[in-house]
Amino acid sequence: MDIQAFSNRLQKNHRHWNKWARRREISCFRIYDRDIPEFPLAIDWYDGQVHLQIFARKGMQPLDHHQQQQISEAVSEILQIPQSRIALKTRQRQRGLNQYEKTGERGEPMIVSEGGLRFEVELRRYLDTGLFLDHRNTRKLVRDKAAGKRVLNLFAYTGSFSVYAAAGGALATVSVDMSNTYQEWTGRNLKLNGFNGDEHELIREDVFQYLQRANRERRQFGLIILDPPSFSNSKRMDETLDIQRDQQRLIDASLALLNPNGELIFSTNRKGFKLNPELAQRAGCQEITQQIVPEDFKRRLPYRCWTFPAPSANSPV
Repeated sequence: MDIQAFSNRLQKNHRHWNKWARRREISCFRIYDRDIPEFPLAIDWYDGQVHLQIFARKGMQPLDHHQQQQISEAVSEILQIPQSRIALKTRQRQRGLNQYEKTGERGEPMIVSEGGLRFEVELRRYLDTGLFLDHRNTRKLVRDKAAGKRVLNLFAYTGSFSVYAAAGGALATVSVDMSNTYQEWTGRNLKLNGFNGDEHELIREDVFQYLQRANRERRQFGLIILDPPSFSNSKRMDETLDIQRDQQRLIDASLALLNPNGELIFSTNRKGFKLNPELAQRAGCQEITQQIVPEDFKRRLPYRCWTFPAPSANSPV
């Protein structure tokens, strides 16, 4: 393992992305993204702390403890932070692994800023941090589109889309997620930014069930965000979710809740995902992946993203 090659690349990346982030007043960003195959890492800067993920490599031995220690020491030296500020995690190739998984480590939440808003993140306790940096521009898009609209955030996780919608002048937000832990986190994020009113609704429910109920109750929204996990077999759900299989059902049920001028934003990080041809041919369907993925994540596109307008009266849903 050529640790010097990794150190050289990290140093070069750090100089570039640090300058890039300062010019844009961004405090959380990606520095390294599996640039060298021998070092399958993702390194994210969270306002003075580092989230370092080691990815399992197909057909290759995992990095041993000594190699991980070498990497941690190099990151500490180049980024000029103590190793105590580096949260190191190993991500295994496992179907169904998602942001709800706990690591078993203890950690302390910290508050970071993005787009003039504040968010609670936790770098150690869970596999994911509470704020997906690769959706930075998607959140901005939501804020730009939210004014005067009722906004529905499905698979809400920690509610960052809801916060951005509220900041953009949404009339109301509805955040739907199965996890009490993450709904409470959403509530804290909303309060951190001064959004304390009853117009910001938190609903703990299976998304499939919620979509059926909202349709029966004739609820309507001007903007819907649908960013589901690739796969979930959570015991809290009545059925498994496979986004490749279930995309049509989820998208059609979401489109049915749009008001006549409404819009759906759909994204997925499912590797190799293919949008159903029938959906791709819908009037107004537009893929916006290249426009929406931030520059610091374009080395490896982390997801794909589409927008759908509300169907016309004559269109099937």
